[in-house]
Amino acid sequence: MTEKLGAPLAQPIFERIAIIGVGLIGSSIARAARRVNAAHIIAIADTSPEAREHATALKLGDSVSASPREAAAGADLVVLCAPVGANAELAKAIAPALKKGAVVSDVGSVKGAVIEAIAPHLPAGVHLVPAHPVAGTEQSGPDAGFATLFLNRWCILTPPENADAGAVARLRAFWEALGCNVEVMSASHHDLVLAITSHVPHLIAYNIVGTAYDLEEALRSEVIKFSAGGFRDSTRLAASDPTMWRDVFLNNKDAVLEALGRFSEDLTALQRMIRRGDGEGLFNLFSRTRAIRRGIVEAGQETAAPDFGRPHGEDDKGGA
Repeated sequence: MTEKLGAPLAQPIFERIAIIGVGLIGSSIARAARRVNAAHIIAIADTSPEAREHATALKLGDSVSASPREAAAGADLVVLCAPVGANAELAKAIAPALKKGAVVSDVGSVKGAVIEAIAPHLPAGVHLVPAHPVAGTEQSGPDAGFATLFLNRWCILTPPENADAGAVARLRAFWEALGCNVEVMSASHHDLVLAITSHVPHLIAYNIVGTAYDLEEALRSEVIKFSAGGFRDSTRLAASDPTMWRDVFLNNKDAVLEALGRFSEDLTALQRMIRRGDGEGLFNLFSRTRAIRRGIVEAGQETAAPDFGRPHGEDDKGGA
């Protein structure tokens, strides 16, 4: 049974929102906000002519522009949906157009660097409330988005200490309307948690697939031909947007390096178990890690269905 968003709101949470960047996340916000009436007017900006063409054809917004400043003019909420490394320039671009009382947010999976990049450029009376919807697929572009992407997923808000409580409450209500569970935490805590749950796993996947690519051609073709589930799922992560992930690692390097250090120590211990034939140690480790998987399923962040919930019926049309 397909889960659905709730009934449309009687009144929109924001009169006008601007979505800067219309990739997977930006286009999904537009779709979801329209479906639940979370915003009355949706303005979209993207520097890519192809993305604008697709956004226009898909009717994702009431207006589609190449200018972030034009889209942000008069908006009650501006959501930056570009790679993290672009935030400073985007903040500079939209600053002159921001009205007093506007909320500026983002969707990046790094938060400390986002605050440092955006906050200095915002005028007085504009409220910065960074956000991270913990949702996505390996697909990208306007066509990849869908309205239920955020359903029952977490959105983490990391407001600065002096953030306006009303602005935080409105943004929380917005993400809840889009289907998210919302948590509030500090930017530094967020960055360490996500280094473990998202950034390092992606880095490991990139490395595993890179290792396969560097094999001699004959062996590489057999790795692809006989890909088992573990390698196959690593390639799914490794197919993610390279620009986005480059910026994530450059902007969350301290937390990522700390997590990698812990991972390296644990990997060394695992190598030692294998070398020594420590079957009991391996069994105990695998039992503990299996319990983590069960906890994720029980928390509703994954399905217990076989093969990670991939459909296998006659009507299976694939997709993310």
